Amino acid sequence: MVDLLGVFAFALSGGLAGVRRHFDIFGILVLAVVTALGGGMMRDVLLGITPPRGISDLPLIATALAGGLVTFWFSGTLDRARRTILVADALGLGAFAVTGAMTAIQTGHPGIEAIAVGTLTAVGGGVLRDVLSGTVPSVFTRDLYALPALLGAVLTDVAARLHLLDPVVQWVLVLLVFGLRLAALKLHWQAPTPRRLERD
Repeated sequence: MVDLLGVFAFALSGGLAGVRRHFDIFGILVLAVVTALGGGMMRDVLLGITPPRGISDLPLIATALAGGLVTFWFSGTLDRARRTILVADALGLGAFAVTGAMTAIQTGHPGIEAIAVGTLTAVGGGVLRDVLSGTVPSVFTRDLYALPALLGAVLTDVAARLHLLDPVVQWVLVLLVFGLRLAALKLHWQAPTPRRLERD
């Protein structure tokens, strides 16, 4: 359930990026699918899960395509509802940070491996979306994007070590990442950057 929610949320985000770049329906669907499933496919490749779920799990693929079609058919409404898409993207970020780390733990890769994989799962699809649509990836901007995902992956690993990772805790962690991302957007929290270099 958490996986499907994240896939649909990221598919909306990817599809809207295609709409804004004036892509045709094929381009919009490609961006939707890449955004929704790209991070999970990176996770599966790193963990040796073959074939990756992004090309073998029909419900996930259908959900990603459905998200892309929603943005194509209702693009005018969705473009005006940019805040709603940011909310969906934040929800997808939380869902994939937790499920990515959980998948790593379940396949025998706890600790730093689970944290890295969880973070990559959460941000990987967005990076691919931004690269394909010709924009600077969100993880390279000052907005707090990857840090909430990293925190979610860390807490997922800690909860698993304490044998507390039941469905309720999973949803709490998803909502924590979701809330931090929304707070960063609303309050304009930004990551520190180096001081501007001066000429010699």
